[in-house]
Amino acid sequence: MNGVMRLALKLLLGDRGKFVTLVIGITFAVFLMMLMTSMFFGIIQHSAANIINIGAQMWVMDPDVKTPQNSIPMPDYVLDVVRSIPGVDYAVPLYVGAGLVRLTDGTYQAATVIGLDDATLFGRPALIDGTALDIYRNNAFFVVRDASFQKLGSPGCRTTFEINDHRGIVAGIARVSIGSLFGLPTLYTTYSRATQDLPSTRYVMSFILVRPKSAADIAHIQRAVAKLGYLALTDREFTARNDHFYEFETAMGTNILIMTLISFIVGLSIAGETFYMFVLDNLERFGALKAIGARSSELTAMIVYQSLVVSFLGFGFGVLLASALVAFGKLRIPNYAAVITYQNIFMALAMVLVISAVSAYIGIRRILRIDPFVVFRS
Repeated sequence: MNGVMRLALKLLLGDRGKFVTLVIGITFAVFLMMLMTSMFFGIIQHSAANIINIGAQMWVMDPDVKTPQNSIPMPDYVLDVVRSIPGVDYAVPLYVGAGLVRLTDGTYQAATVIGLDDATLFGRPALIDGTALDIYRNNAFFVVRDASFQKLGSPGCRTTFEINDHRGIVAGIARVSIGSLFGLPTLYTTYSRATQDLPSTRYVMSFILVRPKSAADIAHIQRAVAKLGYLALTDREFTARNDHFYEFETAMGTNILIMTLISFIVGLSIAGETFYMFVLDNLERFGALKAIGARSSELTAMIVYQSLVVSFLGFGFGVLLASALVAFGKLRIPNYAAVITYQNIFMALAMVLVISAVSAYIGIRRILRIDPFVVFRS
């Protein structure tokens, strides 16, 4: 560190009150921005839970489907046609629907029911208790142990219940990578059982899960499915479609964006005003430096350095506090849908750099206008 930067740091630390105020202001802004964006990314991630948990490479669906939760049933012949498309290794049906579970104490609980292909059980979750073949027993269901598991009374294997006036029995306890967004328990069963036991429309097939023979066959499969009047998406494309729906076609994205901008404005206003007051308080010192020969570029570098030191300290403390709160929330609140990713960290960093740049600009403008002789006249 050269002498000019060492002097800039001493000036910054010399006024501890304003230094602490600057760091706290930026810390608070980063903390709020991180919380808002972590909630947003967490909700988006949980909304795509079925896509992530099932793990299919391609999904065939009605063109009007936007999310895996809102499916439009397709006729059975679509499955036969998809299976006959060159490049398709195999294709299986998937049912996603809602069921009303009546527990042993007489209470009712809505649940998501996923019906897996009877022959392959493609997309089945990993089991904590029970075996995959148990799903073929009479009235068998796998129950996912996630944040909503206790809403079913935290059942164990061989626990009985009713679902849509049909008898059900817990044949296994499963775990998944991502829990449900809407707080509904998830039940897995066979495709035939799901479509027979649950009330449905004329068509019952929600999606077709496709495995292409190679990545080069994907485009051909998509064109062939489009000729049928349906849509074939890769898992990434379906996830992006789901994300776009929640970001731009619901109020969630707009509301969180507004809260993030408010946090940014709060941090910018606190940092900008406090840094300007800091420059005014040290105006004579900067003027003296200019009078003894300090160049404008050196004074500018001092201001930029001071602004960056404060900004990065505030950024570090803000990320630390937000990460700690999110981790604590996940420990204490099972369905807390927030996640810290590199995306919201870089987003917060970009906003902090903007705050730093604006604060430095305000200070630089004032410093460059100093008449050094005013210092000696005073």
